[in-house]
Order: sequence, then structure tokens, then C-alpha cells
Amino acid sequence: MSSAPRDPEELEAAGRMDGGPVLAEIPAATRSGAVHLTVADLDRSVRFYERAIGLVLRERLDGRAHLGTDRGEDLLVLVEQPGARPARRHCGLYHFALLLPARADLARWLAHAVRERVPLTGFADHFVSEAIYLDDPDEHGIEIYWDRPRETWEGQVSQRMTTLPLDVDGLLGELDDPPREPFERLAPDAVMGHVHLRVADISRTIAFYRDLLGFGLMARLGDQAAFLSAGGYHHHLGANTWQSAGAGQPPPGTASLQAFTIVVPSVASRDALAARAAGGGHTPEPVDEGLLVRDPSGNRVLLAVVDERR
Repeated sequence: MSSAPRDPEELEAAGRMDGGPVLAEIPAATRSGAVHLTVADLDRSVRFYERAIGLVLRERLDGRAHLGTDRGEDLLVLVEQPGARPARRHCGLYHFALLLPARADLARWLAHAVRERVPLTGFADHFVSEAIYLDDPDEHGIEIYWDRPRETWEGQVSQRMTTLPLDVDGLLGELDDPPREPFERLAPDAVMGHVHLRVADISRTIAFYRDLLGFGLMARLGDQAAFLSAGGYHHHLGANTWQSAGAGQPPPGTASLQAFTIVVPSVASRDALAARAAGGGHTPEPVDEGLLVRDPSGNRVLLAVVDERR
């Protein structure tokens, strides 16, 4: 484990797909939605996400906070569990990834992070995107990124998605005066671009997300990691076993992933996903936000349509 890279995307995906074309049964308009996390101190977490990340507090009630941007929907739902400890070497969240609309938006956020001395854990050029990594106060992983134009990478994900050093100077060169570039909040059109999970087993993870739910397998790194998507995107879902091979869910009293959301375009498509999951032995549970299923590692997946989310 100690020799593993900081992020599985640091390995090249070239030549590691299962063979054959990328096939997906899930609707092409499927996308990522809100990520639900437990945190030890809600005041601390809200301050971090407002000041360091630039999110907006949309609602707070009964130990729960909903955060997003100036427009749009919830991106994060934080639930307080006082004194919770970081979840390490268990299945759950590796990172969630906030997708910004343009390279200048990423540059603007980086200039803000440098100015405010926000601790960062990594920088990467993934060919399909440019990304910056950090952790929140509960060690939940965060990626902030922008995508290169789709025509530059479409059809090449399995061969080209990798990690190269990020051209930080070039990125900041998008701005006229980085030290003085105004920053109040994250770009209002930011969305949840993807979620990267810690899982117990890659083959069982692929069997669930590809063979049952219908995501396309975009790249596979042996028994170490996999990247899946809807509609030919480079990935809506990543999974790895670097620190979680054979592991279970975190014990009670840890700050952990409560659920992540897969948003589909209609109730009919959601119900079709639920039926496929049930047919594979993963019985859906009705909840306020939609239908909740568990993947083979116990990670909770919310199946939702747009009008069912806050």
C-alpha cells in the first residue's frame, strides 16, 4: 500500500479496458448529484466549504447543512456527528469532484487558494482534465477540476487518461493579475462532476455499476481501479482498492460517505435502474430523495430524478 500513488488516476489507463467497445444501457443524460457526508463539527465544515471552497449555504436545519452555488442545486449535504473520526482504510469516499465550466474558473479558484493559504494535496493534468486536490477538515477528499473540450479526448479515454504534472504557471496565466483576482464564490455553474469511491473489489464493483446499472466501462487498471460513465463522459464514477481491498464500511463514530447521488432523467429510467439492481440482489429502499441501494462494498447510492432532490 505504501507504494501506491496519491491518486489511482496517476496510473495510465492505456490498454487496460476489458476489450470491445464501450457499451452503456444507462441513459446518456445520467449525471452525478449531491454527495452526503457525515462531519464531526458542522460549524467548522460549513466555514471551510464557504471560505475555502466558495460554496453557498443553501439551508441549515437540525444538524444538517445543504451547500451549493449561487444557482442550481445542492452539491453537498453535511450531517453532523459530533466527535466523528476520519474514516481511513475502509470503503467509502475517495474524493468527490467539483467540475468548473472553464479553465479560467479553475485558475481563479487556485489564485484564491494560494492567497488564503488553503492546504492542497495535489495537482494533476489528466489529459481529459486539469485538477487540483485537497481534503476537508474530516479528511474527505475533494477534487476541483475543469474538462478540456470533449472533442480533444472523446474515444481516447482508455488510452490517454493518465496523470502528468499540472502546468500551474500556464493555468494562472489565464488571469491578468492572479494575486489580485477577485474571488467571492465558486463559479455558479459548477456541478458535481464525478465521485471516486474506495471499494473492496474491482471486479464486483464493475459487475454492479456496469452489468447491473448499465454504466459504460471507460478504463480499468487491473484489479486496482476502474472508471465508468454515462453518455461517453470520461467518468462519472471512479473506484479503487488502494486502501480498501477486502475492507468493509467504516465503524460507527466516523466521518464517512452517507450516500452519493446518481441523477437520471425520468422516474421510468430510475425505476428501471432499481429493477436491475433488485434483480442482482441489491434491494432498493425508498427514501425522501429517491431510492437507495448499496453497491457490493456497502457504499450507498441514491437513485434520483431532478424533481426529487432538494
